[in-house]
Amino acid sequence: MQQTLSLTLEPEIALDDAVLRQHIQKKYLNTNSDEFSLRKVRQSIDARKGQVKINLDIEIYSGKVPPPEMEFRKEYQEVAHQPQAIIVGAGPAGMFAALRLIELGIKPILLERGKDVRARRRDLAAINKEHVVNPESNYCFGEGGAGTYSDGKLYTRSKKRGDVRRILEILVAHGSTSEILFDAHPHIGTNKLPSVVADLRESILKAGGEVHFDTKVVDFVLANGEMKGVITADGKEIIGLGVILATGHSARDIFELLHQKDILIEAKPFAMGVRIEHQQSLIDTHQYHRPERGLLPAASYSLVAQTYYKNIQRGVFSFCMCPGGFIVPAATAEGELVVNGMSPSRRDSKYANSGVVVAINEIDWQKYKHLGPLAGLQLQKDVEQKAWKLAVGSQQSVVGDNFQKPKLQVCPAQRLNDFLSGRISHELLPTSYQPGLVSMDMAEVLPDIIARPLQDGVREFGKKMKGYVTNEAQLIGIESRTSSPVRIPRDKESLEHLQIKRLFPCGEGAGFAGGIVSAAMDGERCAEQLVRIYG
Repeated sequence: MQQTLSLTLEPEIALDDAVLRQHIQKKYLNTNSDEFSLRKVRQSIDARKGQVKINLDIEIYSGKVPPPEMEFRKEYQEVAHQPQAIIVGAGPAGMFAALRLIELGIKPILLERGKDVRARRRDLAAINKEHVVNPESNYCFGEGGAGTYSDGKLYTRSKKRGDVRRILEILVAHGSTSEILFDAHPHIGTNKLPSVVADLRESILKAGGEVHFDTKVVDFVLANGEMKGVITADGKEIIGLGVILATGHSARDIFELLHQKDILIEAKPFAMGVRIEHQQSLIDTHQYHRPERGLLPAASYSLVAQTYYKNIQRGVFSFCMCPGGFIVPAATAEGELVVNGMSPSRRDSKYANSGVVVAINEIDWQKYKHLGPLAGLQLQKDVEQKAWKLAVGSQQSVVGDNFQKPKLQVCPAQRLNDFLSGRISHELLPTSYQPGLVSMDMAEVLPDIIARPLQDGVREFGKKMKGYVTNEAQLIGIESRTSSPVRIPRDKESLEHLQIKRLFPCGEGAGFAGGIVSAAMDGERCAEQLVRIYG
């Protein structure tokens, strides 16, 4: 017998598997037998009415063997001697494009400028502890891309649920917990993603694909309006059926190369701001309306406000909220400050952080319009570099005559109420940001087009979320890599009309994705179209 139940339960029942099983047996099954199976199909938290409930869809199997939990099986054909296609970038878009090419009978040649996921850890330690940025291997570049060491959230706005499910099943087959198959807000965790990423790579290699690390693409092989292949930093020319360009939102050199080659790119809207860090207990108390969260996961929030600056409407919104998480240095070059957030799978840090950013549009990069499609990118650079110079300069003035080498990834920070009141914070709060903080007026660090709307937006957040505006929270900047400031035009879905034949712009770097799942789906879509047209 099989039946499906849709239930609304207390967290203490729904989130304890043993208690849930007893509850189902007692209330919904006319049997004393323990010979039945439960499978969660969907689970979500509803805390909107002041009392937390868990909404569950559950399948119950008694007297029969449950069907397989998922359709995907980690079985790939051998493609070592098949025609090859080139993928630039081993983030989620690139890795899933490689796996899809294998399924379709094409050998992927996956090129990654950074290091493999294990060796990459040493570069992350270096930026955190020694303030040394490796421009090729950091929180943005390296195996798995920015997603590996950011957070592992798997949220997507895509309506193609079958495609989303497929991506989740592939992740489970490669080591992710099966909870992502039913959780309404699935999350893997930055501590677990590296092993998942390494297993994805092993599937590519076992099928006969190639993965090359420390391999930076510096030029394209173009002839008669077609992308024949790429040239790497060591001078090697690699030719294939086509090139899937999946370089992520921070590969500025690739955007500049495209522009030099007269391949059409466009400046696109993006967002910049700061990370705001609270105590996780404050967020829990507000969101769950209870002093202790118990079995509930660390609470998150999502806030949006519309503000005006110089009579222009400015959207301010929370971005990539990391409950129970950490703030990390995400610069990709010396002389810039960039932060990002991440959470481990248990989300057990005492801190909560979120990007709080202001929408940046064409009117904001007018002073750079002579740079054409790279105008927004230059604005992004200038904000990051100004923050770095101010933070380094502030340390030098404090040190005085006793010269000490400044810490190059120390971030400017300010308590939240002080930011709203225009006061320098005389003492900063403890933080999850390992390189350290220096107290500064963030309204001086940020350009007015960001600082003023940010102040108004945070005030609005405080009206929507009691306790949000407090001097027990602080701003840490700069959060600037929310999305790519450049788009490489193409038909988003069909990829029918490519401006350069055999070139498939893909994922976040092309402006067609915004996270792990959407990037992975776009990687598969590009692989399918490459094979359909040229395979």
